[in-house]
Amino acid sequence: MLEIGMKGKQEVIADETNSAKTMGSGTLDVFATPAMIALMEKTAWTSVSDELDEGCGTVGISLNVAHSAPTPLGMKVTCESELTGIDGRKLTFYVKAYDEKGVIGEGTHERFIIQNEKFQKKANMKKDS
Repeated sequence: MLEIGMKGKQEVIADETNSAKTMGSGTLDVFATPAMIALMEKTAWTSVSDELDEGCGTVGISLNVAHSAPTPLGMKVTCESELTGIDGRKLTFYVKAYDEKGVIGEGTHERFIIQNEKFQKKANMKKDS
């Protein structure tokens, strides 16, 4: 059962695979904004996935996030999420990422509960039209 206050936590190490230079979001060897966003999304969806009906999942529908500080390669990045709103099938999360020295980004993320098979079929129809 989904409940306000559900929390999630994920960690990654900033490395060449998630650097701004490698991901194409910049030229520097620092933890990339797209990597931070992906970590925030993963933290949010995994925090509620076990409570969804069988065959259901969530998809991201909005992000309002600031990336406020750089993280050098080799440093651990942790993300925490908290479910702050449930409006029908729309879920709202507060997300925060931090490295070993402090907060590097935070904001809100919304996800929508979907039926996986139905959603995948709808997406695949774009190829066939």
